[in-house]
Amino acid sequence: MADGPLPLTPPPSVEREPIPAHKSRLERILAYRVLLILAVIIFIADQLTKLWIAQNLPFGVYGESSGAIRVIKGFFYLVHVGNTGAAWSMFSGQSVMLAVLAAATIVAIYFWRAALGLRDRLAQICFGLLCGGIVGNLVDRLVHGHVIDFIDLHFGTYIYPTFNVADSGICVGVFLYLWQNLRGPK
Repeated sequence: MADGPLPLTPPPSVEREPIPAHKSRLERILAYRVLLILAVIIFIADQLTKLWIAQNLPFGVYGESSGAIRVIKGFFYLVHVGNTGAAWSMFSGQSVMLAVLAAATIVAIYFWRAALGLRDRLAQICFGLLCGGIVGNLVDRLVHGHVIDFIDLHFGTYIYPTFNVADSGICVGVFLYLWQNLRGPK
């Protein structure tokens, strides 16, 4: 062992070229590209359809007699209502609390992405639908104080709760994720 100061750099055989931070970050982001692309598509589709409804139907239009647009008589109508609650108007009047919960959910998904298995393509599809829907409804809550709902379906005498594109993304994403996980390992 030689006397003197220890070298500050590792020997040439160990030395590696550093990976630029922006490339490493970009690679990490691209690993979730299916999730991100699908979330953006759902978000844009949701916001564009809500914008169209807001421009073409006054708020509070529900039922053909008040000006709802009939798509399929007795089955499918376009209306313009607001929901300050969650699905099926649960927690009605709790829009602020639900907005905080939505934001917390997005943050939790980000931090627990590895535990949720979000590198898997099917999981990315599920969470892309879910996240796009969550953000779409969150924007409504922040901008309007309620979620704009407009798809009104009737099945005989049963009237399904009015919903929107974001709600559809959330429901389909959750259903697919549960179905994927309940199937068990391949």
